[in-house]
Amino acid sequence: MAIFTGAGVAIVTPMKENGDVNFEKLGEILEDQIANGTDAIVICGTTGESATLTHEEHLETIKYTIDKVAKRIPVVAGTGSNSTDTAVYLSVEAEKYGADGLLLVSPYYNKATQKGLIKHYTTIANAVKIPIILYNVPSRTGCNILPETVAELVSNVENIVGIKEATGNISQIAKLMQLTDGKIDLYSGNDDQVVPLLSLGGKGVISVLSNIAPQQTHDMVEKFLQGDIEGSRKIQLDALPLINALFSEVNPIPVKKAMNLMGMEVGPLRGPLTEMEDANAEKLAKEMVDFGLKLS
Repeated sequence: MAIFTGAGVAIVTPMKENGDVNFEKLGEILEDQIANGTDAIVICGTTGESATLTHEEHLETIKYTIDKVAKRIPVVAGTGSNSTDTAVYLSVEAEKYGADGLLLVSPYYNKATQKGLIKHYTTIANAVKIPIILYNVPSRTGCNILPETVAELVSNVENIVGIKEATGNISQIAKLMQLTDGKIDLYSGNDDQVVPLLSLGGKGVISVLSNIAPQQTHDMVEKFLQGDIEGSRKIQLDALPLINALFSEVNPIPVKKAMNLMGMEVGPLRGPLTEMEDANAEKLAKEMVDFGLKLS
């Protein structure tokens, strides 16, 4: 049984003007996501600026989200780290809070070997009982989890059940699905490749787009899974200009700008991220309107 099927939102972490986490605003956003069809909340991932949260903020944000969502939909907690010990600590705490699953980015900066990745993930998985989704995003981490490594992990570690694939390499992902032979739940980590990954047997997407278009992203996956391939494909293709604008600068700079343009008041970014360039922001606003989103 998959942790979730459909569109999980890689949700932003709202900030106050002084840089503190804005939990009241986070609560509003969570309610809005649930009301608009999102199938799962993924908290404290890349889009949630987890790299600049303290351990205390990270865990408080996870706990708040779990309590607020109250089992209405699954909550997947981002607890990855480039330190195995830190990832174990965050994962154990998230499990105590009641997380439905964990999202574990591959160790960044260290650039572990494939043998090191197997040991890293096995150690974390053995410390908890809840299911784990691996997160492969080598453009961020400098470390690619190879298909053979994923196949070994899912064959030998019971609670490693899924992968968020953000390599953009369809050939690698196809090989991954062939080697794992139905043992892995595949989620697209790229909003512009949702339909292609569904066609390879994917369960859904962990989406940035869902922050501003939750119903449309849900529908893209739901239509495909219900056999309406043309309807799903149309949403995917119609969304491409907006998706491109959402990644015209490093995530989550554009999506936070987009949410603020919609009046969601998610606040500023934490350094070293900076506000979006004016020209890119103008293009983003245009694509949002063209997609049918309302600006404040």
